[in-house]
Amino acid sequence: MSSPLVVRSVPLDLSDTLADTPLLDLLPQDAPVAWLRRGEGMVAWGVAAEVRTRGVTRFADADKWWTELVSRAVVHDAVDEPGSGLVCFGTFAFADDPGDSVLVVPQVIVGRRAGTTWLTTIGPEETTAPDLGLADPAAAPVDITFADGALDGERWMAVVADAVARINAGGLEKVVLARDLIATADAPVDVRWPLQRLSEHYPMCWTFHVDGLFGASPEMLVRRERGLVTSRVLAGTIRRTGDDSADLALAATLARSSKDLEEHEYAVRSVAESLEPHCSSMNVPEAPFVLHLPNVMHLATDVAGVVHDAATVSSLELAASLHPSAAVGGTPTRVAVELIAEIEGMDRGRYAGPAGWMDADGDGEWAIALRSAEVHGATVRLFAGCGIVADSDPEAELAEAQAKFLPVRDALAGS
Repeated sequence: MSSPLVVRSVPLDLSDTLADTPLLDLLPQDAPVAWLRRGEGMVAWGVAAEVRTRGVTRFADADKWWTELVSRAVVHDAVDEPGSGLVCFGTFAFADDPGDSVLVVPQVIVGRRAGTTWLTTIGPEETTAPDLGLADPAAAPVDITFADGALDGERWMAVVADAVARINAGGLEKVVLARDLIATADAPVDVRWPLQRLSEHYPMCWTFHVDGLFGASPEMLVRRERGLVTSRVLAGTIRRTGDDSADLALAATLARSSKDLEEHEYAVRSVAESLEPHCSSMNVPEAPFVLHLPNVMHLATDVAGVVHDAATVSSLELAASLHPSAAVGGTPTRVAVELIAEIEGMDRGRYAGPAGWMDADGDGEWAIALRSAEVHGATVRLFAGCGIVADSDPEAELAEAQAKFLPVRDALAGS
């Protein structure tokens, strides 16, 4: 058995100019990890420990590994903030099979929350705090080109039409179908480049990178913090025009759309039903609000609850109980996920699976890995998905998928 990890978290003196430096400016290329929203969160690098899991038990196996690691760790935490002390970051496969999932414990973490900035070092023995400084800037992708992934637009629209026919024939109410886009550069892509741009252009989203999967997710699958559980549900989308008055009219249209409200109701219901067994009380708003993002608008609902078994159920276990929600699978979920495997025509990998972090107490944040991509050397595989219901139009769904590619596609641009 490996040596226990020694963990030390210390606040950074606010007189230190680095305490106000954008976190991504500190991130080097050595196994970079990021979790950011509105300038706060964590960046990390190096690998102190790691586990990879697969299959139906991927969440349980990862949670068991983490529990054992925590039980043996020696932690000195002078910060006592969510995200200080011993922390792991993870991304999980969408499907039970195939798929590779990972939890990683970095060697160095710099965190920021509510005006407090801290440094965490993690290793098999007491580690000297590194001299923090600005990292070498990321290089822009070189001569990047884009091509269809598993299915081109015409073939994907045919799959959508097939799904609509099956929904109208009965057996399911909604299925979420995704497609991929392949970006190829002339040199390996430095993931810090798109991370910088996603963080700047989508500050209200959760910008993340773990083990090659990166993105800017607008959807918080679950957050557990000191007994309170929250989940942001997004379902129902309309593309923005860039004209403020026109977009306000579109937002009103979205809020009244029976198709989108129906899709949204399915997603909220699936989240509430999954959280209810773990909560002593819950708040589920009766009507959604419209979330405005730079490229699209979504119907959104924030579900909240108080966990009654916080001592025994971790944020990762809550994420496992919620995944896949109707927002990324469909309704009924089992039937929808089976249909995805049958007709979607590609392996989602970790797209639309949980991505996030967890601390030694089991608190943490797990977003759904949307508006995301996988980077492998000079190749980046982008993903986008759409909720299909009985009156979905294949051409409109293709346009929605194209809009959902834009955040990552634009972030890869070389200028």
